[in-house]
Amino acid sequence: MSETHRSRLSNPVRTLPDLGALTGMMFKVIGNGTVPQSTISLVHLRAGQIVANTYLTAMHTEALRGAGESEQRITAVSSWADALCFTPAERAALALVEAVLTAPPAGAERVSDEVFAEAAAHYDEKALTTLVLAISQVNFFIPLALIGKPLPGRSASQQWT
Repeated sequence: MSETHRSRLSNPVRTLPDLGALTGMMFKVIGNGTVPQSTISLVHLRAGQIVANTYLTAMHTEALRGAGESEQRITAVSSWADALCFTPAERAALALVEAVLTAPPAGAERVSDEVFAEAAAHYDEKALTTLVLAISQVNFFIPLALIGKPLPGRSASQQWT
């Protein structure tokens, strides 16, 4: 039996053309060079994993591969806390996105002072703000991915049906 997969929404940029300009500006702001693109991509991949979204996970995995990231590091993102292949700055960034997207134990703060201090130890104010906005950027797209269900592994023109 053949099953036809379809997204729930049509291409959001076709529906709301100003979205293209908005997302383009987001990429420009985040790509200011203060945080390595590889770190931003690792953070985006971890966000996709945390929300259990195949589209985001596949998209960011493919972007990391295309940028020449090793399979060892891509695979280790899901278990970054005990992986030895990440720099201290990357680990701080991964801890930050995990804190933002993971519910804390009852009574605990989502982003603890310790998690913030570790990130601040590796990133100056501009880079830390960029990292926070990179997390915001992926969070902007999470509802589109979860609700709209674009098709993973397809070209941009084919992922929305």
